[in-house]
Amino acid sequence: MTEIKISKKAIKIFEKSVNDYHVYDDISRNPKNPFENKTFEHLLYEKNWIDTVQWHYEDIIRDPDIDPKEGMKLKRLIDSSNQNRTEMVEYIDSYFLNLYSNVNPKENAKVNTESPAWAIDRLSILILKIYHMEEESNRKDVSEDHRNNCQKKLNVLFEQREDLSESIDQLLIDLSTGIKKMRVYKQMKMYNDESLNPVLYKKDDSAKG
Repeated sequence: MTEIKISKKAIKIFEKSVNDYHVYDDISRNPKNPFENKTFEHLLYEKNWIDTVQWHYEDIIRDPDIDPKEGMKLKRLIDSSNQNRTEMVEYIDSYFLNLYSNVNPKENAKVNTESPAWAIDRLSILILKIYHMEEESNRKDVSEDHRNNCQKKLNVLFEQREDLSESIDQLLIDLSTGIKKMRVYKQMKMYNDESLNPVLYKKDDSAKG
């Protein structure tokens, strides 16, 4: 799998997802995932679609004139999207855990600072940044300075894409050869858990009293 450059595969799928979303640019539209269910490609497309919709949630909620009730509704959608994003990352990591399950790490193998899927998560967000920065650099209703500044930022994003892609592919090679060992931790989200968020469990205790 590492020989065909996972990063290039991911970039291609992420770009397709972003472009597919912007055909309608509608946060309520359900994705038509073009890849076979339960495949790695299907997971990548689904992952980026979640990121893309959330990107636009974040844009909308920053409207200073947003109705407070709509803002609260949107905040809950963002919370739900964050949970879905985390779960999708864990699914992708499960794919890699299975892929390298027969690899025996070397005696001095190290653990990477982040898992493959969290690195791929950053790549997904980066593809979104590139799409929207490119859009800004081509706007006709802004000054030339604005376009030039956006183009400079876009060039940096392109560099980041190259560096991150290389890092992801190298990490996968290191995992496949046992130079590094894969360790995955579940995200310990506390704010949605009624037993861990003090605002929620104190409210519950107050109601019982």
